[in-house]
Amino acid sequence: MVQPTFIFAVMGEYDDIINLPHHVSKKHPQMTMWNRAAQFAPFAAVKGYEEAVMETVRKNEESYEPQYEDIQMSI
Repeated sequence: MVQPTFIFAVMGEYDDIINLPHHVSKKHPQMTMWNRAAQFAPFAAVKGYEEAVMETVRKNEESYEPQYEDIQMSI
């Protein structure tokens, strides 16, 4: 948990800008919420990676042989 004294100490550093109005560009139009959300949406950085991982999981599950410890844990 953050100590309250720490929060007030940090806020003191920004007292000069905390009440300034939000900047709105005159040059660039504001981005729509849809486009803004799309920036943070997950994407496939490496094509086929997810399929390769799932294929590895499938192969490992097929060849898995339960060990004694695994059997004891399920009882």
